[in-house]
Amino acid sequence: MLWDIFCKVIDNHGDIGVGWRLSAELAARGDAVRLWVDDGAALAWMAPAGHERVEVVAWNDDTPPHEPGDVVVEAFGCDPPPAFVAALARKAARDGRQPPWINLEYLSAEPYVERNHGLPSPVLAGPGAGLVKQFFYPGFTEKTGGLLHERGLLQHQAAFDSTAWLAGHGIAPDAGERLVSLFCYEPPALPSLLRQLAQGPGRTRLLVTAGRARAAVESALPELSGSRLGIDFLPLMPQPEYDRLLWSCDLNFVRGEDSLVRALWAGRPFVWHIYPQDDGAHHAKLDAFLDWLRAPPGLRAFHHHWNGIPGTPPAALPDSLAGWAETAELARARALAGPELAAQLGRFVRRTR
Repeated sequence: MLWDIFCKVIDNHGDIGVGWRLSAELAARGDAVRLWVDDGAALAWMAPAGHERVEVVAWNDDTPPHEPGDVVVEAFGCDPPPAFVAALARKAARDGRQPPWINLEYLSAEPYVERNHGLPSPVLAGPGAGLVKQFFYPGFTEKTGGLLHERGLLQHQAAFDSTAWLAGHGIAPDAGERLVSLFCYEPPALPSLLRQLAQGPGRTRLLVTAGRARAAVESALPELSGSRLGIDFLPLMPQPEYDRLLWSCDLNFVRGEDSLVRALWAGRPFVWHIYPQDDGAHHAKLDAFLDWLRAPPGLRAFHHHWNGIPGTPPAALPDSLAGWAETAELARARALAGPELAAQLGRFVRRTR
């Protein structure tokens, strides 16, 4: 099949990150993909090798119309260009059936996801009037579209040598030094975390990702004279390299959607910086995920503190991450036993064609 996947980059890398991973996984399963993206600059470092079965289409007002393929996916509610929708309507009239048109939604563990997954959404106006979209929700249960991961993930992890990978990036942790990766926005709790790590009790090496996380750390650095915190600033990394970073660390701070799922697959303790929304809707979304995670009280309290939820008391990392590690391992096992997003999409499309 030929998939047309549309993606708009809003203000971070998460949308294009999910769009590329999905495109690459569908291609790895034998399909062809056209990834329409309005700003593909991040792909130069996120996926420098590309994929022979994925064509990246620069999506702008001057992009010439294409004949639609077999499936249309609009990621996160972005609307395909009117000329493409008009071509889709003509194809539906010519063939006597409409190609599947899927609205791939954001990931959430909230109850509405199961209720809305798979529901139709008739198009009432514009060049696509009379066509039907269908909602497809990623999620954490059997009644959702599942979570995206590549085939062979477990084998790749089993063969991974973290010591060699770290050395290849110039990182040589001391014996007993805790490795922590940091990928975040600008959490108000960052200065207190840096102070805690600097004070010990053990030594920590903080591996800071490029971009907003690095800028946040540089603006929040405490006086580190004689501290027990070492900091390495990392370059922009292709997606597979970022995954290996997560596999190499004792604790991962992640943000948004794509890195949350990758932290879950890593099976290591993690803290999620959820994308903040002005109306505070992300608070309920965070708690729904923590409920699914079966987060112990300390991990839940730290998430609330890290995400700046009003009325939340200060919280610190525990001296031992053993409890958080057990939570992560059990959650990973539950997620791996559930549906996989690309496979579910394929089944969904075959049922609706």
